[in-house]
Amino acid sequence: MKEVPKGRLVTIVEICKKIARKHKVKACCSLTTGIFIMTAANATEEAAKKGNDLRIPYWRTLKAEGFLNERYPDGQEAQKKKLEDEGFKIIPKGKKYLVQNYQNS
Repeated sequence: MKEVPKGRLVTIVEICKKIARKHKVKACCSLTTGIFIMTAANATEEAAKKGNDLRIPYWRTLKAEGFLNERYPDGQEAQKKKLEDEGFKIIPKGKKYLVQNYQNS
């Protein structure tokens, strides 16, 4: 997550695939990966409140199929704003949001 530059996105699925390749296994648990992603997101926000900058752009990590993560700090509305500030087009899908053409980023 830390390596995702501005203008780019990654999904939890892609992170799992990268972990599996790195460790030469067939698969990675997306639930466990999601837990660690949440830990990193919360730690980043907690550090920011204390004046520290972990520089982890967690908001660039999406759920499967390009959906925003409602469990990120301050919910999907905060993630939506951060992504829109970076130029991404966010579209509503029921009560959720997704990044339009996320595959291209």
